[in-house]
This record gives sequence, C-alpha cells and structure tokens, in this order.
Amino acid sequence: MAGIFVIVTAEILPIGLLTSIGSGFAVSDGVAGLTMTMPGFLAAVAAPLVTVATARLDRRVVLCGLMLVLLVANVLAAVATAFWVLLASRVLVGVVIGGFWSVGAGLAARLVPPVTVGRATAVVFAAVPLGSVLGVPAGTLIGDLAGWRSAFVVLAALSAVVLAALVFTLPRLPAGAPTRPAVLLGLLRGGGTRVALAATFLIVLAHFGAYTYVTPFLEQVTGVGPTAVTVMLLVYGAAGIGGNLVLGAMVARFPRAAFAAAAVAIAAATLLLPVLGRDPVGAVVLLVLWGAAYGGVPVCSQTWFANAAPGAREAASVLFTASFQATIGVGALLGGAVVDRSSPSAVMAAAGFVALVMAVLVAARKAA
Repeated sequence: MAGIFVIVTAEILPIGLLTSIGSGFAVSDGVAGLTMTMPGFLAAVAAPLVTVATARLDRRVVLCGLMLVLLVANVLAAVATAFWVLLASRVLVGVVIGGFWSVGAGLAARLVPPVTVGRATAVVFAAVPLGSVLGVPAGTLIGDLAGWRSAFVVLAALSAVVLAALVFTLPRLPAGAPTRPAVLLGLLRGGGTRVALAATFLIVLAHFGAYTYVTPFLEQVTGVGPTAVTVMLLVYGAAGIGGNLVLGAMVARFPRAAFAAAAVAIAAATLLLPVLGRDPVGAVVLLVLWGAAYGGVPVCSQTWFANAAPGAREAASVLFTASFQATIGVGALLGGAVVDRSSPSAVMAAAGFVALVMAVLVAARKAA
C-alpha cells in the first residue's frame, strides 16, 4: 500500500502543480498536461512487458527495483532544466506504474489468509485516495511555498523511505506461474474481460479527462486562489477514502451496482460543476461527491478483472493496469485539447456525458 501510495502521488502530483509547471517552462496548461499523459501511456506498455520480462524473478526483488527507478525519476524531475527532461522523468514514472501495479496489485492473496483477501485488496487500493488526500494537496502546498521542484524533492525522499521499508519488511515472494503473452491474449477473449475493459476505459477517461484540469477550473471558474485549491483537493481526497471503504465493501457482493453508482456520481458532479461550481461552496460539495465516487473506482475495476480471471490473478492485474493507465493518458490528452480549444467548464461537461455512457453500459450488462 505504501508503495502504491508513493506511485499514485508521483503520477498525479502534476495535477496540483499544473499551472506552476506550465508557467515555469512557458507552456500552456494543455501542454503541461503531457506530464499526466506520458506516464499513462508508458504504464500501459510497461504493464505487460515488465511483468512478462520479470516473470521468473522474486516479486520482492521486482518491487524494490521499480521503487529505485521511481526514486531516480523524482530526482530527475526536481532538477529538470527543460520541459523535455521533465517528460523523460515522467517516462520512468510510467514504467514504474506499469510494473509495480501489475505485480503488486494482486499480491494480497499471497500475503493474507484467503478469508481476508477482499479486505486486503481494498486496503491496498486505499492508497489511491490516500494519494489524493495526502500526496497531491501536500505537494501542491509545498509547491506554493517553495516552488514545484521542491515537491518532487520531497517525493524522492519518500520513495527512498518506501524502498527501505520494502527491502526490510516484505517477505520473499518467489515467482509463481509465469505470466505469458498467451495467457493475456486468452483473457482478452473472455466476455467478462471485454466488459471490464470497456467499463474501465469509459470511467477512467471521464475522470482523468476532467480531474487533470481541476486546478485551472477552480482558479478560472470558481475564482479561488492556490491555498483554497489545496484545501479543496484535500477535501476531495478525504471523500475518496470514505468512498473506497464504502464501495470496497459493496463491490464484493454487488460489483455492477458499485461500479454503476460510482459512474453516476462522477457524471452528476462533473456535469453540475460548470453551473454550481462557480460558487466555492457548490464546488466543494460537488468535489466531495466526485471524490467519494472515484475513491471506489480502482477497487471496482480490479475486482471486475479478477472475477473475470479467478485462476490468473497476476494476468488480470496486468490487463487492469494497462487499460487503466492507457486511459489516464488518453483522458489527459483529450482533456488538454478541450481546455486549450474551449474552456475548463467544457471538459467537465464532456467528462460527465462519458461517465453516463459507462453507467448505461454496466446497467445493460446487468440486465443481460
């Protein structure tokens, strides 16, 4: 969980620093959004490649090696003197995301008794809202006080601490059955896997297409300053923890209902933000709804993939990670195009309609 927390924070940290990074390198908000796009695309490619390439290695060794790469990436981001250097560091972050999530997300079943696997999986994925509630607001505050580079320095230090914790506390985890390309292709032929892919694509596209540009929205539409943005992101993340707990408990018995509920709530929040989000109170209320809904999305998605392939959990984690991360990149890229050509309000509305399509897909699948 600590490893995924640091990785999630590293991945989405630019959201809170987007305008600062853009002004620092004299690029637009949409171009600065490439710092979100690059890791997502690279993670999608790295998920199967790293997992297959390290199939026979102890999973503890693999996780430690990837955390070391994350440490290097954060140092590189902190000292970047040109925008392309920052993007290069984000490439490394993408490799770490793809490998660490694919290997680590399915390890709960090997670390706890079978009766607590579901609860342990929810604990691991609690790192996602924790990254929002602690990592991004803290990074944004540090960036406001000492410059955006300082946030990456702190993140590098945290990466070193987690690396040490993995080295000294994680037990040996010898490789099990190797995850081969044929296994991944076999999973893609299953109807349940294809539905999981489609649902994950739509909900993550909606979320990150909008959330990547929530800081410009709050500054330009709601009209609040950097300190208020930090507080609002903190409230959003806190709601995400609650959503993770509620939907994480619900998904074990009602996976489709949990996933659909998250989609409807995200749709409501993003569609209403351009109207009610002009007032700080309205914006906070909708961010709470949005945060609570998205807090349960990763565990819902991972559960769908795991249920579709109960005998190949690591392979299911690879597909989950690849689809999730590729869509983060697509969402950030498309959202940036909308922001640069239109407005932050337009990207919120577009995301809401995509989330509604996802909810209809899940409802239709349930009816079938």
